[in-house]
Amino acid sequence: MNLQELHSRLETTGMPVTYRKWAENAAPPLPNICYLVSNSNNFAADGKVYYRTNRVQVELYTKRKDLEAEAKVESALDSLYWEKTETYIEGEKCYQILYEIEV
Repeated sequence: MNLQELHSRLETTGMPVTYRKWAENAAPPLPNICYLVSNSNNFAADGKVYYRTNRVQVELYTKRKDLEAEAKVESALDSLYWEKTETYIEGEKCYQILYEIEV
């Protein structure tokens, strides 16, 4: 899977999706999804990168705890292994549900 395929999967949630961040003053209403490559986890062989893997953060933003929105994201990530964490962002008055995957 590549980032374009991930973007397409995330769009199946019906929520707005963007890479990294929304343009200044252009963020759609919550819930929405941002995703970004946080780092890599490459496999080495013979002193060089043999197989490339990106670690990706999929960030779901919601006004309240939204189990339906989370279920939609988890359904889109269904065939992938993911880890999930939740944070409340006081300054933004919203929840961030973070899914960490590798693609």
